[in-house]
Amino acid sequence: MAETGADTAALLARGGYIADPELATTVHLALAMHRPLLLEGEPGTGKTEIARVLATGLGRRLVRLQCYDGMDLSAAAYAWDHARQLMAIRLAEAAGDRDRGELTRSIFSRDFLERRPLLDAIDPALLLIDELDRADEPFEAYLLELLADFQITIPELGTIRATIPPVVILTSNRTREVHDAIRRRCLYHWVDYPSATRERAILAARAPGIAERLSAEIVAFVQRLRRLDLYKLPGVAESIDWAAALTHLDRDTLTPETVDETLGVLLKYQDDIARIRGAEAARLVAEVQAAS
Repeated sequence: MAETGADTAALLARGGYIADPELATTVHLALAMHRPLLLEGEPGTGKTEIARVLATGLGRRLVRLQCYDGMDLSAAAYAWDHARQLMAIRLAEAAGDRDRGELTRSIFSRDFLERRPLLDAIDPALLLIDELDRADEPFEAYLLELLADFQITIPELGTIRATIPPVVILTSNRTREVHDAIRRRCLYHWVDYPSATRERAILAARAPGIAERLSAEIVAFVQRLRRLDLYKLPGVAESIDWAAALTHLDRDTLTPETVDETLGVLLKYQDDIARIRGAEAARLVAEVQAAS
């Protein structure tokens, strides 16, 4: 395991994730202290990617639980294989086995347990609980035992404890507030849009074939877009995709025409595209090139 925050930053960088010192230190402390890490931020700022890169760097399985409205324990933690249980009951009855206590114990054993992400991550893994804010609030109460003690209690079976604590990362886009009880069990970091310098470094790592001038212009253009009142600001993923798209089109500099033609890579809502296309795109390109 990385010994310092700088070592953690280097580990992430080897996977193509350029972390600022505050994020690297928080990740390092979460690993060293065996504490879950809650990452909040706008969509597209790289929260999920941190988990992917960290799992690879640590040599751990990535177990991802994608949260959604209405998710229950049978999707998130475990479920009993009712079809196999019913078959076992019928086979026992056909064989003349009338010991109901023994039959109950046998069908509620691990042999009939279907492991979902939360239970699957009890074995050494990196557990990503993605977009927790999309899940219903009552689901958060179930997470408290896992986050505090790295264990899951199954009424019919007992408590299953982790022999090696999993690395746990939770993400939230803050569409609603995550409960204080979850926050108290986690270390916390707000993942913001990167500075221009860090975004240039990210493009160098994730789109290495891009011309230096074009990279600088892309970052400057995107940074200006993020100052506008758009419905959905472009994230880092969109910057990387735009760089790849412009490289594929053999562009080495931004022009208003190029921006207009490729805005669908950068912006994902028609109202935003309509606002930027044309005169506003030309104005932003002029500002970028005047500042370079």
